Amino acid sequence: MRRSRKRNIQPLLRESTIVKTDLVAPLFVDENLADPLPIMAMPGQFRYPVSGIARVAERLWNQGIRAILLFGIPKNKDPGARSAYDPDGVVQQAVRKVKAVLPAMVVITDVCACEYTTHGHCGIVGEMHSGDQDLLNDPSLELMNQIATSHAEAGADIVAPSCMLDGMVSSIRRALDDAGFSDVLILSYSTKFASALYGPFREAAGSGYSFGDRTTYQLNPGNRREAVLESRMDMEEGADILMVKPAGLYLDILADIATLGLPVAAYQVSGEYSMIKAAAANGWIKERETVFESLTCIKRAGADLIITYFAADVCRWLDEE
Repeated sequence: MRRSRKRNIQPLLRESTIVKTDLVAPLFVDENLADPLPIMAMPGQFRYPVSGIARVAERLWNQGIRAILLFGIPKNKDPGARSAYDPDGVVQQAVRKVKAVLPAMVVITDVCACEYTTHGHCGIVGEMHSGDQDLLNDPSLELMNQIATSHAEAGADIVAPSCMLDGMVSSIRRALDDAGFSDVLILSYSTKFASALYGPFREAAGSGYSFGDRTTYQLNPGNRREAVLESRMDMEEGADILMVKPAGLYLDILADIATLGLPVAAYQVSGEYSMIKAAAANGWIKERETVFESLTCIKRAGADLIITYFAADVCRWLDEE
């Protein structure tokens, strides 16, 4: 086929196009706030009080967003992350408030402990054989089961475990089924890299760690085969949706994971968002064009869902078109 040079023909031949239903909007809910608080490292993003989260969700719904991902910042932290599975915890309250106003909104909840622990790691920490402190897999699995079940009880449609524990998906699936929530889906952070691009998120969610790092339970950015293996294992354990995180620098991995047969979500993470925002603010790039290019490439690589902090902006831009 000859290359068309007519502008009115080009949209008809476009292979990948961003639509509103591709997008999931991440939201930060802070139990300590009475008013929205700007996130300095993520211009245009906020921590929202529990009392106002339903209004935020309703605004997104009216723009065309049909799914949100909730992260919680609790009043109280402790080594065992007890606030994470409290029936009246920050995420549990937020889920109920959103569902009361928007029962059709798909509510996804982050199932992790880093925001709720005093040490900032993603589960229960203890001493290893080496004498070092690190994440304990099996006690952390029990914690994730409690968190996921409490979110389902509050009304979550999808739980999204993000801590990269061994056996995480099968453990949570059993816990949900035993509690009568077989209809709640699992979106597994199945291929999550130990990336340098999470820095702004740690300010947003208050999830910085007090020692060590997360390289012992997140993937090395250089490991492609391991990345596919991790997603394949989660698929075999019963995941309903797989995830690649971050998105933009890992399009080869995303394309690999998309061949496994399950729906795939890609997370355009905080660092990706903030880099575009900073470069646009300095006049070095055009924000709108760069956002659409980045999201289109993510979709082209195989993403069925794109979790992005640009979700509301993209809806507005699509309406303007």
